[in-house]
Amino acid sequence: MDDRKVVAKRFGENLRRLREQADLSQEEMGYRSSLHRTEIGILERGERLPRMDTMLKLGAALGVKFECPLLTGLEWTPGSFRPGSFSPGESSQEDPGGGS
Repeated sequence: MDDRKVVAKRFGENLRRLREQADLSQEEMGYRSSLHRTEIGILERGERLPRMDTMLKLGAALGVKFECPLLTGLEWTPGSFRPGSFSPGESSQEDPGGGS
């Protein structure tokens, strides 16, 4: 196995382990990092190495800090996933019973 595949596989194992420890689904991880859930799966399976910006997004979504002078000043603010919910709306009718 070539070096890139070894690195991609190890990165994927680490990503999956940290995501599961954070109790996040691939979908929620995707929302937090602004990546599609299928990209999370591809990375976790070691099929692809992430770009630097993708690593920063994933790290921020997991609360992982990168201590590297080359990355000084580069940050990503994770998004959040909130399920939709209903709330009472304003009625367009003042008297739905038809009375005055």
